Amino acid sequence: MKTLTRTLLSSLTALALLSGAAMAQSKVIISIGGAACLCYLPTVLAQELGEYKKAGIDAELVDFKGGSQSLTAVIGGSADVVSGYFDHCVNLAAKNQPLTAFVVYDRYPGFALVVSPSHNAEIKSIKDLANKKVGVSAPGSSTDFFLKYMLSKNGVDPNSVAVIGVGLGATAVAAMEQGQIDAAIMLDPSVTVLQGKFKDLKILSDTRTEHDTRAVFGGDYPGGALYSKADWIEKHPKETQGLATAIVNTLAWIHSHTPEEVMAKMPANLVGPDKPGYLEALKNTIPMYSTTGLMDPKGAAAVLAVFSLSSPEVAKANVDVSKTYTNKYVEAAGKTTGMK
Repeated sequence: MKTLTRTLLSSLTALALLSGAAMAQSKVIISIGGAACLCYLPTVLAQELGEYKKAGIDAELVDFKGGSQSLTAVIGGSADVVSGYFDHCVNLAAKNQPLTAFVVYDRYPGFALVVSPSHNAEIKSIKDLANKKVGVSAPGSSTDFFLKYMLSKNGVDPNSVAVIGVGLGATAVAAMEQGQIDAAIMLDPSVTVLQGKFKDLKILSDTRTEHDTRAVFGGDYPGGALYSKADWIEKHPKETQGLATAIVNTLAWIHSHTPEEVMAKMPANLVGPDKPGYLEALKNTIPMYSTTGLMDPKGAAAVLAVFSLSSPEVAKANVDVSKTYTNKYVEAAGKTTGMK
């Protein structure tokens, strides 16, 4: 009987501990602007590695076609946090809608302005995009912002270009292959997939490397980050810290494992049927991922400078860019993870 009582007590204690652990998990809904894009890989990988759970977060990832739609979900209250591009925080600050990025996972944006293979002959430069149809992930997304910036920078009226939402994955590749659009702002793995099929693929502008990013923007330019409404972060410091810690741990894992090991952890539906193409794109993309999770103040200032050039609304708003991000959660995570 004593043995049975001890066994029962042990079982009840274990159940109580499991129940307590489950109760300690905070539910957070994260909206992603296109999970198939490698630019968002750290957010998905954190789930696959169990990092959110380790940090006390019951994370639900909801996939959207583009960054503007994932942002709308958070503004509307159907999601808590956006996994998207930091530039939305700057753009919305000009409209008095305070958003705060609290962990950065992309050191640069990874955009490529690619010509549809069937339109190579007539499109030689960005100037030739006037009166053409150009694909973006979704209108109002970061891909759209980048397109408008590149058009303005090259003397093309953005209003002369028809902007078409084509997503970021297979739908974007199909639209390009079929010539439904003349060009598109694309990201990996889609760019590498197209390059594998069309050896003469024409890229008019590329920000997939540090060198190319600096050539386009004149300096570093942060891409993907986790951000939310400033008041949500203020009310949910524990959840914000947990998310930041999960991403920082995931970044450390990425940089201490091979691309093959990273790919093996990713969901099969995101890797897709072309595994060699995905792996090649991943090898190209890994240097893009931050090693720290910190926002570089110079990078944030560069985003503001770009928007001030392409958006009169932002230029007039006198945005204090230091209020659009915080590094305190990443710094706290670094103390516990050992990352610097």
